[in-house]
Amino acid sequence: MADKIATRQAYGEALVELGKDHENLVVMDADLSGSTKTAMFKKEFPERFFNMGIAEQNMYGAATGLALSGKVVCASTFAMFATGRAFEIIRNSIGYTKANVKICASHAGITVGEDGASHQTFEDLALMRTIPGMTVVNPSDAVATRKLLKQIVEMDGPCYFRIGRAAVPVFYGEEDEIVLGKGNLIRDGKDVTIIATGIMVSDAYDAAKALEAEGIDARVIDIHTIKPIDEEIIIKAAKETGAIVTAEEHGVIGGLGDAVAQVVVKNAPCKMAMVGQQDTFGESGKPDDLKKKYHMTADDIIAAVKSVL
Repeated sequence: MADKIATRQAYGEALVELGKDHENLVVMDADLSGSTKTAMFKKEFPERFFNMGIAEQNMYGAATGLALSGKVVCASTFAMFATGRAFEIIRNSIGYTKANVKICASHAGITVGEDGASHQTFEDLALMRTIPGMTVVNPSDAVATRKLLKQIVEMDGPCYFRIGRAAVPVFYGEEDEIVLGKGNLIRDGKDVTIIATGIMVSDAYDAAKALEAEGIDARVIDIHTIKPIDEEIIIKAAKETGAIVTAEEHGVIGGLGDAVAQVVVKNAPCKMAMVGQQDTFGESGKPDDLKKKYHMTADDIIAAVKSVL
């Protein structure tokens, strides 16, 4: 985990590679292509790129039309504007028609940093989970971003794909298997399970290594696909370790924690704690400072683990 790469950077690079193999791939952006990194695709395939301006609802409506005409569409803007401003269009145009649109939203969570509370969305995963038939994906690093983006482009149907602003550790190797809808066992353990998503996977691994020094054997699972969630790996963890801590750069209401709890309460009830944004807005600041203030670090995961043991 020496290198740090923003998942939005990996997204931009992956789009270019996918564009070479998929002639029906179209990319759209709401006047943020420099930030979302779709500018890379625009440079390579200008005839298949559309800047729709600061008009997110219109962009997702147009994306639906292109998709229903046979195109695969990756339509990008910041997560706040995609899921917040354009929710109704995503629900009624994309979700209801099962249009082949991939809502690839960047700048999610507290690590948006200096952009502040108005841009730090902690509700996006929750909102997208509620839409029937919507696949929801939150990759942990650059490698996972590339591998999962390829899979969602090649699948049929709507998907919400969450990527971030800040550079984060590259956790996976190119040889690692990352499959849509299947959780990844990062580290086995018998005392407790830490289930993480997105950039919190590396923090979960760091927490598990620190806990090992204290004699606590923690299992770590990456749930990159929030919906449909891998129930099998969660139920197995609940039964075998008897305690679960979830970790996400998202609100604990409606996100990974709630999704895991729904599986656990029906199949294998056990003690749980949730690390994430605790029903508050964020603020402007350095990403690492904000993660500490809002309790989304490896140390906070360690504290949560101790609370359930």
